[in-house]
Amino acid sequence: MPDQPDHDIHGNPVGRPVPDWGPRPEPEPVTLEGRYVTAVPLVSAYYADLLAATCGPDDGGLWTYRPVSMPRTLPELWMHLAGVIDQPETVTFAFVPKQGAYAGRAAGIASLQRIVPAHGQVEVGGVLFGAGLQRTRAATEAIHLLMGHALDDLGYRRFEWKCDSLNEPSRRAAARLGFTYEGRFRNHMVVKGLNRDTDWFALTAEDWPAVRAAHRAWLDPANFDADGRQLAALSELTG
Repeated sequence: MPDQPDHDIHGNPVGRPVPDWGPRPEPEPVTLEGRYVTAVPLVSAYYADLLAATCGPDDGGLWTYRPVSMPRTLPELWMHLAGVIDQPETVTFAFVPKQGAYAGRAAGIASLQRIVPAHGQVEVGGVLFGAGLQRTRAATEAIHLLMGHALDDLGYRRFEWKCDSLNEPSRRAAARLGFTYEGRFRNHMVVKGLNRDTDWFALTAEDWPAVRAAHRAWLDPANFDADGRQLAALSELTG
């Protein structure tokens, strides 16, 4: 059963106390090391890698739900990513796999954004994984590293994931990673001249210990056979 609410001196129900709470530190550009991937602050030195990883002839679908269409040239991608980096109160990371065809080269990006230190709230957004990074241990670990940085290192209470309600791969990824679906904001945005309803997912500090353990169990090399096939699916472990 859920906890019974406390009441104020007027008899009105109020939320549970959050002892010793104070504003959390602002996320800063840092390097986060994992077993399969390194998350590094996004700088222009990675733009050529990202062009190759996310802007190839078959990559247009990666950009369907982004605010711009797929760049065709390095200068076009440069302008897009420079704008991402320049967004206030946003920290953007590039993901560099340690294995596979893109080992040692940036193959995706994501940002910590909509950061509210006073309430311990942060969102991971702008997730763009090249085809060579998708559905890999490095991709899962990339988001795991950002979660751990926000919830463990910085002490945030809420880690959000939002996506276009029609973006089924993103919805599945959120569920697989252990986020809880919280609802749909209808007519939330106009993107590329099209309506966007936005689905909200979140992970709280209370959720995190079990999700963290599930991620670690899935990422453990013992969870994969000699051909790299998973023995237990992450969706099974996160429940």
